[in-house]
Parts: sequence; structure tokens; C-alpha cells
Amino acid sequence: MLRAGFLFDWIELHLESKAGLKFFATVLVSFFVAAIVVIELNRRHLVPEPFASHFSLSHLAAIEQAFNLLLGLEVVSLILSLSHSVTKSVGKQFEILSLILLRDTFKEFSHFGEPLVWAEIAPSLASIVASAVGALLIFVVLGFFYKAQRSHPISADEKIRSHFILAKKMIALLLLFSFAGICVVDLWGYFAFGLPENAFASFYTLLVFSDVLVVLISLRYSAQYQVSFRNSGYAVATVLIRLALIAPITLGAVIGVGTTLFALGISLAYNAFAPRQEELVGKN
Repeated sequence: MLRAGFLFDWIELHLESKAGLKFFATVLVSFFVAAIVVIELNRRHLVPEPFASHFSLSHLAAIEQAFNLLLGLEVVSLILSLSHSVTKSVGKQFEILSLILLRDTFKEFSHFGEPLVWAEIAPSLASIVASAVGALLIFVVLGFFYKAQRSHPISADEKIRSHFILAKKMIALLLLFSFAGICVVDLWGYFAFGLPENAFASFYTLLVFSDVLVVLISLRYSAQYQVSFRNSGYAVATVLIRLALIAPITLGAVIGVGTTLFALGISLAYNAFAPRQEELVGKN
């Protein structure tokens, strides 16, 4: 377990450092520019088959693809945050959901020809607006969610807390390697068989199981009802996010906003009724 903890710390140190963040920003910019160039070449029939069929003819698709890469980096950040705080990782889930909704807005535009024609856009306007407004509302509610957070350690015993953190690091490592595998399979399915992107939905399915696992492991270190309810409630929020990803765009946005409000309600209730630090000391 200690080796897994050291491996996690090493990965986090390199990925979350200033140099690492700068490198990934450079990759994002380079990928975006390269995508635009490839699309332009494809429009001019300069990309040979069978590769040409895998690239869009709309420059707006480059934005969607850049967002996909950004979402991948955000998922890695979400996985790394799991070891620090269950609440922080839940907040990251909603951040990713809001970015997915914004990506879906650009995804809708990528289906239209160039230049844009209102007659083509009008039938899809409701879903475009729903995605954009849904992302905005999640952003606003998430701001209140973060402001509502209070520090409530699972136990006053530092040894117990360190064991719980180590267990979460092991789960995070498994999630990290699993997400890498999901991305590889997803890319293979796209280029080999033309299958649609499904990596983020698949990851959220896996996240449901990891959240439940965290709930069960937390029972080893604390049997407090409030802690169990909060963690279980956050696991339910992950399930609802998964439903939002497979629902029609407008309904998915509504489910996403409602789920964010649900998570905020759990956080406020937990803050109001969670045991105080001195109460935890008295029980240890």
C-alpha cells in the first residue's frame, strides 16, 4: 500500500506542478491548431482515404475535439483530487459535467455546414440553448457548493485519517489506469469502426463503483451516520450525472442542474449536523 501511495504522490507531483500544467496547456493549443489545419486539408480533399472519413469538414469540430482533450485532462485532475477530499472530487465531477454541456453546444454547431445558415440551426436551437444555460446554472450552483464547504475530518485520530487517505490513493491509481485503458479502447473503436466517443460516459459508470467503494471503506474508519449519508448521497449524485450524460440534451441539462442542487443540499445538511472536532476527539 505504501508503494502505491508513493507512486500516486509522484504522478500527482508531476501532473499538477506548474511545469506540468504549462506543458498540457501547450499540448491543448497545439492540438487545436493542428485540428484546424487537418480539417482545412480535408475540405480541400488533401487527406487520403481511409483517414479522410474520420475527420470533419467543419472547422467548428476542432473546438469540440479540443474540448474532448481538455475534458480528459480534467478527468485526470478529478482522479487526483479523490485522495484529498471526497467533496472536492464531487465538485470536480460537476465541473466536468458543465464542460461536457459546453462541448455539446459546439458539437451541435459542428454538424452544420459553412457558412452557418439559420434554417439549418433553428431546429437544433432549443438543445443548443439548453446545453449552454445548463452549463451556466451548474457553474453558479457549484460556486455556492464550494462556498458551503467546511472542514470535517473523518476522525480526530491522525493515523486513521492517513490510512483512509492511503486507501483513496489506491482507488485513484486504479481509476487513473482504468481511464487510460478506456481512452485507448475508445480511440481504437473510433478509428477502426467509426464508433462514437463514449469515454466520459464509461468513466462515470466506473466512477459510480469507485464512489460506492469509498463509502464502504470509510465505514472502517468512521461509523458516523452523517458521514455515511453524505458520501452515499454523493455516490447517488454520480449516478444522476451518468444519467444526464445518456439523456437527450435538454433533459440531460435539467438533470445536471438538479443534481448539482441535490449535492449542494447534501453539503448544507452535512455542515449543519456533522459532529464537531471536539465531539470526534471525545469518541476516540
